[in-house]
Amino acid sequence: MKRSNEFSVRLASSKKRRVFTRWLDASASLWNETNYARRQNFLNDESVWDADTGRLEGQYKSLLSSSVAQQITRKNSEAWRSFLSLNEKYHAGKLDEKPSPPGYWGNEDDGRVLRTYVRNDQYTIEFGQRSRLELPIGKELKDELGLNRNQRLRVEVSGDPKWRGEQGRLELVYDELEDTFRAYQPVTVDDSRLDSPLASEEAALDVGANNLVACTVSTGSQYLYSGRDLFEEFRSTTEQIAYYQSLLENQRKSSNRIDRLYRERTNRRDHAQDSLVRDLVERLYDEGVSTLYVGDIKGVLSTHWSARVNEKTHNFWAYRRFINRLECVCEEYGITVEEESEAWTSQGCPECGERDEAVRHEDSLTCRCGFEGHADLVASESFLRQQTTEVRPMARPVYLKWNNHNWREHHSPPSIAVETTANEEYTNQSTASSENIALGDSDD
Repeated sequence: MKRSNEFSVRLASSKKRRVFTRWLDASASLWNETNYARRQNFLNDESVWDADTGRLEGQYKSLLSSSVAQQITRKNSEAWRSFLSLNEKYHAGKLDEKPSPPGYWGNEDDGRVLRTYVRNDQYTIEFGQRSRLELPIGKELKDELGLNRNQRLRVEVSGDPKWRGEQGRLELVYDELEDTFRAYQPVTVDDSRLDSPLASEEAALDVGANNLVACTVSTGSQYLYSGRDLFEEFRSTTEQIAYYQSLLENQRKSSNRIDRLYRERTNRRDHAQDSLVRDLVERLYDEGVSTLYVGDIKGVLSTHWSARVNEKTHNFWAYRRFINRLECVCEEYGITVEEESEAWTSQGCPECGERDEAVRHEDSLTCRCGFEGHADLVASESFLRQQTTEVRPMARPVYLKWNNHNWREHHSPPSIAVETTANEEYTNQSTASSENIALGDSDD
């Protein structure tokens, strides 16, 4: 069973940081040159495997070390094998969308994707009060640091190993958004302590836009992750993109600045989304959840009558990516994810069961019977009760907000917004928004 440990890499001096950055940059350069040679062969109907990768490895081994240069080439070969397999399926009519050849890791002017890979037997990690990681680098970089030919680059790492087992190929990458170097260590484990949940509780998610996730657990716990601040930041960047697009001349479609803004916008969203999934799943595991129900999102992803809601559902939130990430992390914790229909869960009154008498307005749900509650939390509770009858009384909900680094609990509930939510698609289509905004490419 494959699992992954994540660490932050600490570089004690500016010299080490410079060397480490050059090491990653050289890896990106080798990938790009290898990829270019293979793309040229592919475009000329020649075998991509005839590209002279050995010569390229030789050019970079003084910076990377022979083993790291080989791993970069091997990783590129894996990408090309995957592409060629998909390409065959496409031409055989088994795939609807034509695949694209492996891409580049950026360029020197616009910024590279700083990343490298180290073979499993070429690095060591020691854990303790001062955990450290030893890595192979080339002779040129060793000379710069004053290391002899038998020494390796030693850096500090922070983070406890979550998994123990046979280590796999190490990935090191620069997180531009956090200005942090990270290491990802895949390991093969026989038995995971997380494979069996503590109990057999159940939970249900209502995935929205204003509030990204509302979750109800059969224990009575409820969690609400607010998305308003994130969306406003996303929208602000979108407006910047639209402004710079309006300045383009000669029928140009993009620029370096626009591409950078798109990248920053996506990275910020993905970082918040991945952190949300990790935070939520850890809470569910602590509560003994074995099954998590998620609403079938096909209806939510259909074109909406509100431009603002479309911007949230298609560009900002990227539902399918969220579900894929959720399933991946839940598998890690031994939690089963099941997609079920959540029709009418956001309209029905949980007290009397009425649908026609319940009125949803923005984030609130009220009923003539006297009930009033948060619409998304009500929806997640109703959704859970559709799946199981074993739901205990609800406790005070936990409200969480994003602070650009992690999700923090807030004691006061979020204020009611005056904008339409994605879940209102089925309840209030008479108030269509007339606003329009240049969205650019979708980040789904």
